[in-house]
This record gives sequence, structure tokens and C-alpha cells, in this order.
Amino acid sequence: MHFSSPKMVCETKIVADEHDAIPGTKKESMMWSSPPSSAAVSPAEPKDVRKDAVFIREFECGDQEEVRRIFYEGIMERIPNTAFRGIRQQPKTQFLYALLTVMCFFVTKSVTLTCCAPLILMGARYYYSRKVIHSYLDCALHTDMADIEAYYMTPTGSRFWVAMLDGRVVGIVAANGREDDNTVELRRMSVDSRYRGKGIAKALGRRVLEFAVRNDYAAVVLGTTAVKLAAHKLYESLGFRRTGQSEDYRLPGMSRSPLERLFFQIRYSRYRLQLREE
Repeated sequence: MHFSSPKMVCETKIVADEHDAIPGTKKESMMWSSPPSSAAVSPAEPKDVRKDAVFIREFECGDQEEVRRIFYEGIMERIPNTAFRGIRQQPKTQFLYALLTVMCFFVTKSVTLTCCAPLILMGARYYYSRKVIHSYLDCALHTDMADIEAYYMTPTGSRFWVAMLDGRVVGIVAANGREDDNTVELRRMSVDSRYRGKGIAKALGRRVLEFAVRNDYAAVVLGTTAVKLAAHKLYESLGFRRTGQSEDYRLPGMSRSPLERLFFQIRYSRYRLQLREE
């Protein structure tokens, strides 16, 4: 099948914890209770759902504010993760920072300044992580996240869903159909930090897979710069396999100046779940 889809400018993925969930149907809301179980649950109207149950439905215009909040907060979590946790994935950067610290001692002959050098370097990492991620956010919030209805709900090959709990939006995910290779891209997955650990992220991912199967796509793909291992385990639990990885990925909004390259590095992983042979 061939679908039309708007041009996407910014891309990233945020995920929460991984737990089992019950898939629903394309048109009906998907529901399960927390904690989730492996038994199937028949879709029902929201008024019949238990108080601790979560259901997934398509995006509505009234969800815009909460959706943007969840997306914003999820991305902002990436600042300390990228600055501090991310360095553990960058052995070359670790070596460079150690070399700069040693050079500081030989140049200044000051033990105090040498001891302060790692703190200065990590402070610079935090500053540039914040700068780059804020630029990325500005880009995203002025493109697809500015008008979800136009970018995801209007085109035939795209869709946006929200996870509901106790009458409020607690998670989001989008699917963007790509006509050129007959694949669906999983995008914008994020779960409110207060509601993680309930299987919401996994259920959102399954909703995208269901959408792809029902619309006869060949595969589901995604790209992620997530630092936390839980994000990658979640994708693998859904059946995705890593197909590539880049150590020098450029986020929208990056200037690639020498200082930015020195203090901001991010790993980009590509995943694919093959649904059927072409």
C-alpha cells in the first residue's frame, strides 16, 4: 500500500519501562489493568474500565497541551543523561578528558586546578547538552509537535495515540508511514515519569505494530538516541533488532562547532522489526 506523509524535521524517541500489555484493534481503544497480565482483555468503554486501568486511544485536539508537556519533560530528562551517563558510552571522549586533565597539571603545576579540571569538563558537557537539546526541542515544538492533527492524524499513513489513566494523558506515541520503502516509523514515544513501570510504553509500541500490520506495511523502523539501557531492552522485547549504530549523530539544532563537538556526543541506534517479506 502507498500512503502520503508530511515531511518530518526533527526525530527522537523516548521510552519508559518495559512490561506486558494487551494489544487492541485499530479502531477501538486498547485497555489493560496495572499490574498487566498475559491474559487477553476485551475492549470496553472507558466508563467500564477499572480505576487503575489504562487505555489507548487516538489523539484528539484537546490533548495537545498534555501531549506537548509529556514530550517536553521527556526530552528535558535527556540533558543530565546525555551529559553524565552518556560519557560512559564514549571511551574516546573519556581518554581525551583524561589527557586534558594531565595537560592541565603540566601547564599550571597546580594540584588544585588539576583537581578542578574534571568538574569544569563535566560542567561544560552539561552546558552544551542543555544548549543542543533546547535547540532540538525548539525545532520539534515548531514542526510536527506544533500541529499533531496535520502531521499525524490527517495523512492516511500516519497516526498519533495517547495512553489514558484516571482521565488524564500519561503516554504518547506516533506512527509515520513511509511510502518509499513501505515501512512505518515509530516516533515520539514518551511516558509521564509519574506513571512509568505500568507497561504503558510497551503497549504504545504494540499499538504502532498493530497499525503497521493492519495497513499491510512490510516493517516498522525507529531511531533512538536513548542513553538508558531500559529503552533498548524495551525495543528488543517488542521484537526489534538493531540494524546500525552511529557515534557521530547530528541532532536538529546542532551547530557542530569545535566546542560543541568536544562536549556533546550522542549515540544513534537504528532498529527494525520485519513484519513480512517484500
